[in-house]
Amino acid sequence: MTDQLMYEDRLKGFDWSISEKELGYRKGDTINIGWHCSDRICKLGHGRKPALIWEDFLGTGKSFTYDDVRILSNTIARYVCDLGLKPGERICLFMDRIPELYIGFLGVLKMGGIVQPLFSAFGDESLWTRLNDAKTSAIFTQKKYVPKVRKIRDKLPELRHVIVVDAAGSPLKEGEHSFAMEEVPRVDHFDVFPSMAETPSVLHYTSGTTGQPKGAQHVHYSLISQYLTAKWVLDLRPDDIYWCNADPGWVTGTSYGIIGPWSNGITQVVLDSGFNTERWYAFIQKHRVTVWYSAPTAIRLLMRDGKDLVAKCDLSSLRHLCSVGEPLNAEAVIWSKEAYGLPFHDTFWQTETGCIVVTNFPGMPIKAGSMGRPFPGMTATVLDPKNFEQYDAPGRVGLIALRPGWPSLIRTYWNNPTGYANKFKNGWYVTGDRASIDKDGYFWFVGRDDDVINTGGHLVGPFEIESALLEHPAVAESAAVAKPDPVNMEVVKAFVTLKKGYEVNDDLELEIMNFIRKKLSPLAMPQEIEFVPSLPKTRSGKIMRRVLRAQEWGEPVGDISTLMED
Repeated sequence: MTDQLMYEDRLKGFDWSISEKELGYRKGDTINIGWHCSDRICKLGHGRKPALIWEDFLGTGKSFTYDDVRILSNTIARYVCDLGLKPGERICLFMDRIPELYIGFLGVLKMGGIVQPLFSAFGDESLWTRLNDAKTSAIFTQKKYVPKVRKIRDKLPELRHVIVVDAAGSPLKEGEHSFAMEEVPRVDHFDVFPSMAETPSVLHYTSGTTGQPKGAQHVHYSLISQYLTAKWVLDLRPDDIYWCNADPGWVTGTSYGIIGPWSNGITQVVLDSGFNTERWYAFIQKHRVTVWYSAPTAIRLLMRDGKDLVAKCDLSSLRHLCSVGEPLNAEAVIWSKEAYGLPFHDTFWQTETGCIVVTNFPGMPIKAGSMGRPFPGMTATVLDPKNFEQYDAPGRVGLIALRPGWPSLIRTYWNNPTGYANKFKNGWYVTGDRASIDKDGYFWFVGRDDDVINTGGHLVGPFEIESALLEHPAVAESAAVAKPDPVNMEVVKAFVTLKKGYEVNDDLELEIMNFIRKKLSPLAMPQEIEFVPSLPKTRSGKIMRRVLRAQEWGEPVGDISTLMED
């Protein structure tokens, strides 16, 4: 059977019961993500297998087996219950990528709490916005972040407990607790909360790329989608060493940085350190990483630093590469094939979908620059933006839409049911992204609906422009937005960052303009290029085009709490 047939065969008679059977779940059973990601793996006889191999920016490392994860998550669950916290209360994890974050995630779920992961880089106001909206009852954090919590605590009457995992004798105030996960007595047995399919599990706040953050409410049944997509799309196998670059403050870091790999009984590695090409390659070499899930922003930075660094490390352990977060430009796919001997497989999904929905399935022919095809069991299409009807011919640009019914679709936005209801049109979940579908069923991303540029009545997607710019050898990153124009209503403006060794000058700008003129239609041609030292991004790596657009139009920027700081 060829690899291509594998995808086609997966489509035939697909049902999510495939995942349910493998996880030992039947309709009406209890289902708890925390139990399935730890106790279940131990019951299968893999308790001694490494679950988490962790390393910090200093090179200090720790390793935890599945039995360690089972017992330590029990310990956290018991501790939370002893504080008087109840099932259904929101418990925030506000930490760096330390073991307590990953294991605490399971512990909160085991006691029935709703886990609320948030980026540790949030400032106090951004933190307050989300804790206040969720009426959060407790927060796990580190001593270096306690001042942020103290600054806003008097405005959070529901926040009863602040749990500091590394207090180490530091003075604490009323309502603050010291909890050293590896030093307190371990709890071998804990009666896991009997959550059902629709019991709330994870409350993820969206990154705010298109406005104010919204609390996306997931349920325990999301496991059914996350387990199977991790197994099939990330191609996880029992002997893999898996690395997901995403922070669990972002949905990729939980769906595929905790739930997906651990429900599959996979060993995963975590590097609690910022981006550094040489450090990343050394980490892959040291731990013999086999499956790597990264982001286009990181891939572009790796491209910027060139192939010479690749040759200095042994990356032969890698066998499967995937990308998430933003569309993967064709140039990145081609480059990774040249640099690593493997192409990155683009995957498309959102906080709201909870799992991968359109993807370059393993073994399926990759069309560089395409998002791929729908995951088996997903019905995906593009809709006319005016009447939300399906297009009847390939090639037309429309709104990406999905037929509801897959397990990990969020059930609501916290305190915002109207916003949630507005996501559905004509029986479809509308993603807010635009794409076209070719004759082979491959999706081609155009841009966020809010990012599409209307120039002279013609709609232009930023992705096409940015991809063309990235093909120029001097361009490291790019973003295309609309700027006002008295004749055409809007025209294209491009923001560009340069690779090392290139300097801004008029000759280079003219060279880049001439280069992309051969690749783009006149309508898509930027009328202006502005060279910038960096582009505004969320910490998950998404370029915040609306920030650039707002600057051009003199409009309010909106929520920028997830903006990455240089």
